[in-house]
Amino acid sequence: MRKKIVVQWGRIILGLLVFAFGVHLTIFANIGLAPWDCLGMGIAKHTPLNYGLSMTVMALIILGIDLLLKERIGFGTIIDALLTGNFVQMFNDLNPLAENKSTWLGILIMLTGFVFMALGMWIYMKGEQCCGPRDSLLVGLGKRLPKVPIGIVEVMLWAAVLLAGWLLGGPIGIGTLISTFGAGIVMQLVYNLLKFEPRQIRHRDALNTIRILVSSRTEGV
Repeated sequence: MRKKIVVQWGRIILGLLVFAFGVHLTIFANIGLAPWDCLGMGIAKHTPLNYGLSMTVMALIILGIDLLLKERIGFGTIIDALLTGNFVQMFNDLNPLAENKSTWLGILIMLTGFVFMALGMWIYMKGEQCCGPRDSLLVGLGKRLPKVPIGIVEVMLWAAVLLAGWLLGGPIGIGTLISTFGAGIVMQLVYNLLKFEPRQIRHRDALNTIRILVSSRTEGV
């Protein structure tokens, strides 16, 4: 069991790498901020917080909502919080290409990014050790709307985030609108092809994982 958990951690890290590459592509597309970033910028305009701190505070608030929705917090949540941003930055730093200035090419790049994001989520969610704060929020809301496809739940969630960001004065571009409606639709298409339903995954929380690891070590002594 201990070996299985370590393999799951490896799967989570691989999935987050793929997901982060997708996020990098949406940034490289250079056609507008995603809704969550729009909200973060909006919060920063009305508080003493800078963009980075506003995103951190927002992540903590989302984590609290996840707990209210009775979503589990596991090593997948922790690994996501620690690595995803750094992975995105790594891809940003490694990209040797010049800044994209074409709107149409940017749209294509952004849509490709959505595919990688959906694939990354599929890979790391199959690790069964819980999701990052935003994905846990998506799954938690999705469980309360069982007849609504998860991709449409994503569209609804991102639309609400976009509205909040817009009301706070966050910047909106064509990429923001494409992200709001396109990411969820692409996700649903990818998950239909993979026959994957994230609401059906049974995740193991951090405490349960620690108990298994300690028990396995004790038995091995």
